[in-house]
This record gives sequence, C-alpha cells and structure tokens, in this order.
Amino acid sequence: MSLTFHWFLPTNGDSRHVVGGGHGTPATASGRDRPPTVAYLSQIARAAEDLGFVGALTPTGAWCEDAWLTTAMVAQQSERLKFLVAFRPGFVSPTLAAQMASTFQRQTGGRLLLNVVTGGESHEQRAYGDFLDKDDRYRRTGEFLQIVRELWEGKTVDLKGEHLQVEDAKLARVPDPVPEVYFGGSSPIAGEIAARHVDVYLTWGEPPAQVAEKIAWIRTLAAKEGRTVRFGIRLHVITRDTSEQAWAEADRLLEGFDAETVRSVQAGLSRSESEGQQRMLALHGGSRDRLEIHPNLWAGIGLVRGGAGTALVGSHEEVAERIKEYAALGIEEFVLSGYPHLEEAYWFGEGVLPRLAREGVWKHPVARQAPSVQVPFAG
Repeated sequence: MSLTFHWFLPTNGDSRHVVGGGHGTPATASGRDRPPTVAYLSQIARAAEDLGFVGALTPTGAWCEDAWLTTAMVAQQSERLKFLVAFRPGFVSPTLAAQMASTFQRQTGGRLLLNVVTGGESHEQRAYGDFLDKDDRYRRTGEFLQIVRELWEGKTVDLKGEHLQVEDAKLARVPDPVPEVYFGGSSPIAGEIAARHVDVYLTWGEPPAQVAEKIAWIRTLAAKEGRTVRFGIRLHVITRDTSEQAWAEADRLLEGFDAETVRSVQAGLSRSESEGQQRMLALHGGSRDRLEIHPNLWAGIGLVRGGAGTALVGSHEEVAERIKEYAALGIEEFVLSGYPHLEEAYWFGEGVLPRLAREGVWKHPVARQAPSVQVPFAG
C-alpha cells in the first residue's frame, strides 16, 4: 500500500504567519500578506504536483474565495494535481452539483475530488439562506448524496425526501471517472451519513488514540451498511532538518499570536455547534501551555484557526515516524498544509516524502524517482 498525500490551496490568503479564521470567524489580517490570486495559488499547485502530492484541498465558507471557481481556474495552470473541492450541499441543488462535477471532470481530465461539508455553524448557514438546524442539515446531506450518486450512475432519479425533492432528474453526460466523496464529522448522525455514502472519512489531527476510536466507530457503522470506507487525516506540518529548527519555527508562529486575536477567535469558536471543533478546542483549552499533546503533535494552530488546529512538528525523520504511526491505525490519506504553503510544501516534499519512499510506504504518483535534494533554504 502506498500512502496518499494532498496539499492545501490557501484561498483565504497566505503568510509567513498563521492565517486564522474559519468556522464562522473571519480570516485574520495575515491573510492579506499573500493574497489568494490565481497566479500565486497556481505556484503552489505546480509545486505540489511536482513534489508528489496527489491533490489539494480548498476550503469553503465566507472567509475564503469560492472553491469551485478558484480550482477551475487553477486547474488550467497545472497538469496532474487533483482538487479536493469543499462545498456545502445546502447551497446548491443536487442535480446542478452533479452536473457541475461532471463538467469539471471532463474539462480537467478527471481531476475532481469532493469534500462534502454539511456546515457546523447555523449563523453562517443562515447568511446563505439556509435555516435548517444541524441534525436536519446532515439528513439533507444524506438525501443530497443519494441523488448525486444515482445521477452519476446514469439513473433517472425521482425522490421526495424530507428536505430535497427532484423529479425526472437525469444527466446528459455522467462523469468519468466518478469523483470520490470525502466527508468528516464527529456527531452520531455524521457517522451514519459517512457509513452510507462516502468513500473517504476525514478526521482532524487528534492524538492517535482518539483517531483510532473514530476509525473503529466508522468501520463498525459502515460494516452494518455492507460498505467499507477509507480514512484520511487533516494536519498542518512544520518539518525541518532538525527537531530544534522545527520547534523554533513553531515558537516563532506562536509569538505572532497576540492575546486579543487569540481571545477573539476562541470566543467565536467556543460557540461552534461542530463536535469536531469542540474536540479541537479541548486539545489546548485556549492556553499557550502544554501545546505538544502527543509526541510531535502541536495544538498551537488551533489557538487562532478554526477547523484543523494541529500540526506535526519535528525533524523530517520524526514527522515520518508520526505519519507511519497514523498509517498503522488505518489512515491512508493525509491532507496537509503549512505556513507559507509554497515553502512548506517543499520542506515536506523534499524532506519527508523521500524517507517514506525509501521505507516503501509511499511512491511518487508518476513514474520517476522521488525527489532527494534537501531544501535549499534555512529554517
């Protein structure tokens, strides 16, 4: 088995500092350091595909650029990289979403992956005209995925659900290949939807013991549905030639978090309805103390950023070991990011991936030797 690695397109802006925000909180001022232009995002995309990343995640929400439009433009400036497009099913009809995905596949040569985000914050959902409560949003997501998957199979769909209704729905052209569906959620109803409909269940970067519990939970639910699900994890990375250099970089990022920003972001995130977000907050409790919550797993990012709030921090060898630790639990796909995203892609791609290749757990997705040159700039 070869592990799969994805990178991240910072459509909320990039910086040498952490760009905070998300889950109903606005992007921090650092997001203006490197605006998310098509030119800059294309630089990141080309670097990622050259280094051996399979895809790149783009976020969704009011704090960032639209993922569908941005990736459609960046796809024209790259060759192989797939795009893990995050979108919220309550904002677009299932038939139109199925059609959009089909068009994306044809125009990019099959480079679309879909990250279905149900939406954990009611106040943000209402800003887009969606007034369902959280559990009903998940039930609608299930109906949405049922319709979309049947359309992708070439079926004519008639469904009168609790939240969605279509009649005589059919695609003129089905996508080839059918996009894989990624999905995350920590609530009981999220687990039910994942078990029935998704290809890859994503978890944020919790310590291995907690990740193992999630994997066992979803596997059990999927087995009851007669299905199997793959697993992925969303993490940031700070990897350097030595552990000391990596932790010095983590300390530099932490020094950039002023007390008022931390207070404001934590206050906003504390109101989140997302169980996953509350689990992230519990890892650090809003405190700068004891942020290494597992060897080489640092919860500092979550002080100013919603969603994924942990980073693997250490030497290239240490980060590779942590990746293998998660892989041993059943994690097959890693969705990674780092600040700034262009430079950090090279640190990981030239520092960690060759080590994993030598140990036989990763190979470059195109037939060539994995990169072996060390990163040519200081930490």
